[in-house]
Amino acid sequence: MIMNLTVKIGNAQFANPVTVASGTFGHAEKYYDLDEVKKLGAIVPKTVTLHAREGNPPRRIAETPSGMLNAIGIENPGADGFIRVKLPPLQKIGVPLIISVLGHTDEEFKTLTEKFHQQKGVSALELNLSCPNLGKKMLVAQDPEATRRVVKLVKGISRVPVIAKLSPNVTDIAAIARSAEEAGADAVSLVNTFSAMVIDVNKRRCVLGNFTGGLSGPAIRPMAVYMVYQTAQQVKIPIIAMGGIMTARDALEFILAGATMVAVGTANFIDPRAPVEVLEGIKEYMKKNKVRDIKEIVGVVKH
Repeated sequence: MIMNLTVKIGNAQFANPVTVASGTFGHAEKYYDLDEVKKLGAIVPKTVTLHAREGNPPRRIAETPSGMLNAIGIENPGADGFIRVKLPPLQKIGVPLIISVLGHTDEEFKTLTEKFHQQKGVSALELNLSCPNLGKKMLVAQDPEATRRVVKLVKGISRVPVIAKLSPNVTDIAAIARSAEEAGADAVSLVNTFSAMVIDVNKRRCVLGNFTGGLSGPAIRPMAVYMVYQTAQQVKIPIIAMGGIMTARDALEFILAGATMVAVGTANFIDPRAPVEVLEGIKEYMKKNKVRDIKEIVGVVKH
């Protein structure tokens, strides 16, 4: 049976709906020569800021029941360093790239957009409006008007589709998604990690050097699925879903809830083949259930 797994975001087309969450595929250069990596619908590298960042002090990662807490702090070489060192090997893979960018000001978002316009192989920009461990009191993605302003600014100059990455640390994530859509976003991605903390009871201090961090992994999946479902009821643009996807079954939950694409994150730290296995599992599900086009099952969950 011939199956169509292609999906579109704005004017960008992807061969299938499986990608990786930003920040979770950072050492992928070890696997660039594998044909399996080329099977992915897209690759989302670690978030890039305008200037280089050293990240947060250690300890940066802590395991939790059914999850992982991280406070990396967007460690990266900056836009120019990324373009010079990290981007060339990514371009050689031949898989569409969704570049995740984070600006500390509107002007930085503008400059980042302009820098990546000049690069080949960039299929879309993901605006990271929701990193929970940079020490800010308020995230852009926690304010509908700030979300609207940044998305509108970038969309006004972008030559590629613009994706707004939203935070689950809000009262109503669908309302923020509507603001992004109204500002012209071609898609939204959700959810980012949940703000959380772990305490060492013997030392009576926080385990992470940054005090708090972001919780990811299977522990957050049911909440993430619910938020994707909520958002899908209120926006018409595509949703890239993430939050504890470990298997194809997990990914299919998000698709049935309304996601157009899915991003595998924490699972990459356990098994670099996880995204490919998720893709193969989706294909098996479609074959078994005689689904000819992936779009046939997007958002069809029954009450």
